[in-house]
Amino acid sequence: MTGFGDSFTGHLCLRLSSDGRGIPRGRVGTGTVERTQEDDQQPAVGHTHEDNYHLAQPSHQHWLSRNRLIAANAAFTIYATALAVDTGHADRTWAIWAAVGYGVTTAILVLTRRRNLPVLIPLLVSLAGALAAPVTWLVTRVAPTPEVQVISRSAVLLLQHGTPYLPAGQLDTWLSYNPYLPVMAVFGLPRALGASGLFGDPRLWLTVVSVALIWAAFAIAAPHRHCDSCRQNVVLSTVFIAASPVIAFPLAVGITDPPVIALMFVTLALIARPSNLRHAAVAFGVACAMKATAWPAVPVFTALLAARDAAKAAWRFLGVTLMVAVVLAAALAPAALTNPYAFLQNIVLFPLGLTKHKTPAASPLPGHLLAMTGMAGHWAAVGLLLAAGLGFAISLIVRPPEDAPAAAWRLALGLAVMFTLAPATRWGYFVYPIGLLGWLVLTRQPSTATEDQDGIGSLGAPEQAGKQGQPATAR
Repeated sequence: MTGFGDSFTGHLCLRLSSDGRGIPRGRVGTGTVERTQEDDQQPAVGHTHEDNYHLAQPSHQHWLSRNRLIAANAAFTIYATALAVDTGHADRTWAIWAAVGYGVTTAILVLTRRRNLPVLIPLLVSLAGALAAPVTWLVTRVAPTPEVQVISRSAVLLLQHGTPYLPAGQLDTWLSYNPYLPVMAVFGLPRALGASGLFGDPRLWLTVVSVALIWAAFAIAAPHRHCDSCRQNVVLSTVFIAASPVIAFPLAVGITDPPVIALMFVTLALIARPSNLRHAAVAFGVACAMKATAWPAVPVFTALLAARDAAKAAWRFLGVTLMVAVVLAAALAPAALTNPYAFLQNIVLFPLGLTKHKTPAASPLPGHLLAMTGMAGHWAAVGLLLAAGLGFAISLIVRPPEDAPAAAWRLALGLAVMFTLAPATRWGYFVYPIGLLGWLVLTRQPSTATEDQDGIGSLGAPEQAGKQGQPATAR
């Protein structure tokens, strides 16, 4: 999933007149569908009434054609195989499972290109191999990863002391720190309340919530509410994203980014329509109360609304977002309000590498390499990060994004720069910009021309099924 493209929300309806010509008539939406075609009541010239019956049914062409799915899963296979060779521990376990799942999916897609097999079936194989199987295996057979330990401990602390953070005097190792905001502790509550095994592991609940939110985001973005093809395409997009390395890999090893990414998807889907701004603010407020990586999106969404809907809408969105984030954080961690220094140590100083015990997030990116040269280099990296943030803010004022896809693209770019320059960083953080690019591709505004001759129908029926009965001018 490391390389999805650009801006995508949309859908175009075409109505075929009795002489077979395609006449545009419909609105541009924000869905995962490329094209809808339907005929008039009269049969087109050269077609029987039976052929025209097929014409009367909407035929939606999803962006994920069979050829694109083959290319994507082949790339996923290569990535997982390389990871299995290069890493160890839980990462290698996931990579082995995923490489098999992606490889089998690619083979099925290639071998059934001329057969009437919906592409959802091989995609479910990739979902099982890259997500369901490794999560179950790692939960039941392998010791919890550091991220899982932190979430589980934070939930116990929350129940016992009203705060998910240890006081500064007890921060004796890097594992003592909790860099997550209070809502993240919710995923550890089942174990803290006595659940064991699979149902007590935070990874199960991270997976369930993330996949549900991804499905909700695509459902909201779909151009039709009561269209079978749109609903089926929502399922296809959800399975593809959930099975990709951007979502499946972090969920399997307990990394906490997928639910935040999913909430960003929901926010982008809602914010595309001015009538949904309050719901968008609530969804985004939850993300902001979950992890600090959501906060760079605040100025992006605010700038979008100020440019598109006027300052009043922007201030309303900002106010609701902040209110939801603060209320949730205070409700879930009331004792943290009495010890702001512990909060500062865990949430701000530790991720920046300014605590006694350093974060293990140490990928060889420019910011980290500069910070490794000494204290002067560390502060230089922090200064570069602040300067980049200032430049990003100025760009939002001078040239704000005009719509939701533009906001997603601007956010992906800003996060990529931030993660590159951060003094304490890791490659895994790039799931945010890559995930946003994936969202843009799967909800892209279509052109009126067919982009891929090996297209698929609603849940992946071969192209001849999607084109059955179409006049030549409609193809």
